[in-house]
Amino acid sequence: MKSDGIDQPKGFVDGNWSAAASTGRGRTSPWVVVIAVLVVAIAGWFGWKTWLAPKPVAKGPSAAAVATALVQQGDVPVEVNANGTVTAMQSVDVRPQVSSTVRTVHIKEGQTVKPGDLLFSLDSRMDEANLAKARAQLMRDQADLSDARRTLARSQELLQRNFISRSAVDTAQAKVDGFEATIRADQAAIEASQVAISYGTIRATIGGRTGIINVFPGSLVTPTNALPMVTVAQIAPITVTFTLPERQLAALRDALRAGPVAVTAQPNDGNKNPVTGKITFVDNTVDPQYGSIRVKAMFDNAESRLWPGTYANVSATVQTLKDALSVPPQAVVTGPEGRFVYVVQPDSKVARVPVKVIVTTAAAAVVEGVQPKARVVIEGAQNLRPGTLVREVPARGAAASAPAAAPNGNGH
Repeated sequence: MKSDGIDQPKGFVDGNWSAAASTGRGRTSPWVVVIAVLVVAIAGWFGWKTWLAPKPVAKGPSAAAVATALVQQGDVPVEVNANGTVTAMQSVDVRPQVSSTVRTVHIKEGQTVKPGDLLFSLDSRMDEANLAKARAQLMRDQADLSDARRTLARSQELLQRNFISRSAVDTAQAKVDGFEATIRADQAAIEASQVAISYGTIRATIGGRTGIINVFPGSLVTPTNALPMVTVAQIAPITVTFTLPERQLAALRDALRAGPVAVTAQPNDGNKNPVTGKITFVDNTVDPQYGSIRVKAMFDNAESRLWPGTYANVSATVQTLKDALSVPPQAVVTGPEGRFVYVVQPDSKVARVPVKVIVTTAAAAVVEGVQPKARVVIEGAQNLRPGTLVREVPARGAAASAPAAAPNGNGH
């Protein structure tokens, strides 16, 4: 539009701006449309999620994985286990009875000797000379005795003829008695010299194995030497000394009254096969400080697997419980209310069953309060509560079969 030859802008009519130009309603912004579409889509998605989408099925509580074992019923041998010290049946420190010099060593270190075997010879020349001197003295005194006896006989003849007095005969008789006493002293001196000579020959008093030899030919030995000449230890048979709690004393004594009590020992020699022996000694006093009693067991040790001074694990059956109920030891749980086991019910839920433990061993616990053949939890009990749903899985070890095996361990 033109006015007075001047071009007018659009929307300006008769000197005034049109309404469309002043309000801007003549067109719509594309961003408004995009935003509106997004709002509608989001509202529709939330509506579908809230009212139309399928609901997820609620899952029940998951079953806890546990391992179980059957409650066994039968005779349960109760064994005691202890760490024992191997000791020689006999051990002799060989020492001289006189001061002398070693002349000959007849043995070697580690040699096996028998009673009476020659070990050492000492220098006994002085004692042999004393023996010869004592024998010579005996011969001289015997000659004097013979002369005195002849004199007594002549004096008795003269007395019968009244040629001498009675006192002369008594004097002759006294000389005879004195020489007889002297001869007895000479004989004792000879025996003493023979004993002294025997000290020069040192023989084994027991059979066994020799240890370190501490002397050599030419060594001066005395009875007060700090080290023995050699030590002989009897190692076949041999003993193992161990201690048991005093609570096992009654059962052990009952077992010994019934007959020999067999013992097995596991030497520390790398061989897994144990050796078998029997209990031969129970001490007469219980140690009040530790509440234990000392016991000895004897082993033949023909293969020399047990060695003095080493340790050995000892096991002995001291009692057999008849028709006892047993479970693996790990099945017994100790809580604030006492001891109990988790028993798996037919609906696969567990129930807490209180039990009384009679004996606990390394392989089984003898209990009261459960039924035979019940399934008890032996692994996974830490995650259980009464009524927990469980599923059974294989045991990681041999715990499931432990009650069927012969228990061994310290009884409570």
